[in-house]
Amino acid sequence: MPILIRPATPADAPFLGWACVMASRSQLERGWFEIVLQRDEAFCIEFATYLTLAKAVSWWHWSLFHVAEVDGVLASAMCGFGDDSVYRVSHEAMAEAGDRMGIPKSEQAQFWPRGKFIISPSTSEDGAWTIENVATKPEFRGTGITYALLQVELGVARSKGFKRAQISFYVGNTAAERNYTKSHFKFAEEKHAPDFEAAFGIPGVRRFARNI
Repeated sequence: MPILIRPATPADAPFLGWACVMASRSQLERGWFEIVLQRDEAFCIEFATYLTLAKAVSWWHWSLFHVAEVDGVLASAMCGFGDDSVYRVSHEAMAEAGDRMGIPKSEQAQFWPRGKFIISPSTSEDGAWTIENVATKPEFRGTGITYALLQVELGVARSKGFKRAQISFYVGNTAAERNYTKSHFKFAEEKHAPDFEAAFGIPGVRRFARNI
């Protein structure tokens, strides 16, 4: 199966929006975007599409992604970055997307109170390249695409002078843990949080890391 991996472009935004929503959902039926926006999947994906195109370069921005194609069909995506400032501009990107979607400012003000639980179990290693927003279409899972994307992403990190890489996933996501172990990531930390568990029904997040 020929796989083409390339940097994402703005034209990939609808697929990247889908990937962001699916990554936030992980193994669950309902993810962070559904909780924050209190809308259906189609609305959440459209909102996330605007996030990827926002002027604010957040961790959802198209410029941080690589995508994998199979016979010209977009199959998988992931992003990576070495500067956590992309997290700090999340509010700006969400405000842009909210305005594009016509969401009143009064409702936008509820986004963070609804979604702040997501940072409670967060864990990170200073100076490590961070991999986020990993998602693959169901029909392409188990084909080695995630592994191939990871090798490209690690190469990008290495070319920028990074010596370590990290990736986090929800507790209980055994498929993610299996994939990252194959790419020589090792357990680094697990963190639980009551508000996260109340929202998602799972205790927290696991972080894996490796030398590169």
